[in-house]
Amino acid sequence: MSVTLAALGALVVSLDASVNIAFPAMSAAFGVGPVSIRWVIVCYVLTYAVTAFGAGLLADRFGPGPVFTAGLWISAAAFAGYLAVSSFGLLLVARVLQGVGGGLIYGTAPALITLALPRERHGFGLGRLALGMGVGLALGPLVGGVLVEASGWRAVFLYRAPLALAVGLLSLLRSPRGGRVGAWRLPPRAEWLRGSVLGALLLSALANWAQFAVWLLVPYYLVGVRGLPATGAGLFFMLTPLGTAAMSPLAGRITDRTGARLPMTLGLTAEAVGLILISRLDATSSWPMVGVALALVGLGLGFFQVPNLAQVMRAFPAARQGAAGGLAFMSRTLGIVAGVQVSASVFGGLERALGWSGAFTAAFAVAGGVCALAAVLALVSVRSPRAPGLRGGL
Repeated sequence: MSVTLAALGALVVSLDASVNIAFPAMSAAFGVGPVSIRWVIVCYVLTYAVTAFGAGLLADRFGPGPVFTAGLWISAAAFAGYLAVSSFGLLLVARVLQGVGGGLIYGTAPALITLALPRERHGFGLGRLALGMGVGLALGPLVGGVLVEASGWRAVFLYRAPLALAVGLLSLLRSPRGGRVGAWRLPPRAEWLRGSVLGALLLSALANWAQFAVWLLVPYYLVGVRGLPATGAGLFFMLTPLGTAAMSPLAGRITDRTGARLPMTLGLTAEAVGLILISRLDATSSWPMVGVALALVGLGLGFFQVPNLAQVMRAFPAARQGAAGGLAFMSRTLGIVAGVQVSASVFGGLERALGWSGAFTAAFAVAGGVCALAAVLALVSVRSPRAPGLRGGL
């Protein structure tokens, strides 16, 4: 049941992909452009980056179940709170509150799984967690497109309030009640300052840095440049997270059998190729080309993130699985913040000189280069050939 709960919680949080397809509508409602709308992403993910690590420490003290459940209640309240948003500033405040709830969920979900399964099944369980995230990310753009056209931008938040309440109630009834499992302290430096851990965290940050250029800029390409309605744009946009969801279970099985190096390197390479292909898109690009490029980014990320997360979790003992999961999600989301800021800065700095298309190309060329660098680092530095030995890692 712990694996299912973790996957359901991750699904509720990852349905935030509904929000990105609503960016053009939010821009129109509040009179802001892509450079300003990035704060809708940054306020949310930076908050849950910090909260995720704190949640992991709380989970090591009190057990992951109660912290996970609290995150669902807070998320439900945050989603309902968007009814009161009347300005761009209040929208950002609501995103911070939502980030607190999301961080409590994401920071404890890995520990729910790894504490419930034997080590040799961690890849399987974390693959199911990634599948839950991927399904939410895949459905989000489509659901968001439908809701924006029918009810406006607020609807992409409001529909998740009852979902968070339902999963929160299930968690309250079925999550493990184990009390204290570890000490109230940071992991020893000898654990989290090892090369295997720091290297895996760096690769996660770079991979998510690169792919979040898609989440920031592609909605504007699909709606503004290609003229698709929100629903049609959502159908195309969902190809990226759908690819992530499709690859996650396979990546988990391969990780359990062969270790992290192969799936991590192949995943990062595929993601880099997809980002470079996106950099070449313009107003006349064929729709199959658009679809292939978006899908490749998602397939690559899905193949990468399960072995990467498994590598971090296996580097820590059972008493600090909460901290391990929190560290993993913190590095991921700090990479997202960096990616959003860099992509927005590159795009905004070059748009006047190069035009929209030229700035779009430059932003994705930078993202592709970052991901290619990560692929090279994974290839040359992940030394352990089999999953059980990842503690000697990167």
